[in-house]
Amino acid sequence: MTTAGPPTPPSPPSPPSPFLTVAATATAPPPAGEDVLLDVRDVWQKLGGNQILEGVTLQVKDRVRPGQVTGQVVALLGPSGVGKTRLIRLISGLDRPDRGHICGVRACALPAGSVGVVFQSYPLLRHHTVLGNMMVAGIANGLPREEANTKAQTLLKRFGLDQRADFFPAKISGGQRQRVAIAQQLMRQKQLLLMDEPFSGLDPAALDDVIKLLIEVAHMDELNTIVVVTHDIRSALIASDTVFMLGRERAADGHITSGARIKHQYDLVAKGLAWRPGIEREPEFRELETEVKEHFRSL
Repeated sequence: MTTAGPPTPPSPPSPPSPFLTVAATATAPPPAGEDVLLDVRDVWQKLGGNQILEGVTLQVKDRVRPGQVTGQVVALLGPSGVGKTRLIRLISGLDRPDRGHICGVRACALPAGSVGVVFQSYPLLRHHTVLGNMMVAGIANGLPREEANTKAQTLLKRFGLDQRADFFPAKISGGQRQRVAIAQQLMRQKQLLLMDEPFSGLDPAALDDVIKLLIEVAHMDELNTIVVVTHDIRSALIASDTVFMLGRERAADGHITSGARIKHQYDLVAKGLAWRPGIEREPEFRELETEVKEHFRSL
């Protein structure tokens, strides 16, 4: 006669993820080229009793062009104070939403450290050179010193910074500091990069360079996604393949009656206004720019 052994004790619960995630479901995989790379679903957050975000929902999907590596550049447009930076803090895992879900590819949690963030101030260690800042980032991400040095040198050359490797941050321009901050995030492969106001305060030549850089970084890998938080409508439309507009509801007298949510979405690929140089000179672009400006005034 066989007797059952002692019951197996339950496994300890897994530590909580830095992201709220959707429970896995047995659904069929999406069609090729339609993988969801970022899924923000019904996200709410209050601060100091004020409802900042109210049911924010958006999806970023893999944009595929046969025969070409095509990443994603997504713009999150909205006026100052609407909650754009608050939303990227939630996506990056720096903060947690009160309610809602934020997921990566195929409804998986975004692993800690897998999301790069470049804030507007481009904070660099002022007592380290440009190369030293890159090395600190690489070693902090687990790279051996020799490998970190090789990768840093490669990235600095790709971003046109190899002649500034031995300069300290105070001795380089704001645009160069921005490029160093982006390159730092690439010292570890991070397919989701969040950028807060990357177009702010730039002259026209520097602005063109930043737009080209964002597109280049996105297209380094098929699954790369750059989310640009900005209130610069024109630059957002030039750089992006998808635009989300974050805004609030208002009463007839203009009084704000809700937290921010996605109020408008534009698919620039479907409109034929993505992936082409000089698109800003097209009549269709100018028409869309006018439409977006009109919507912006009501956000």
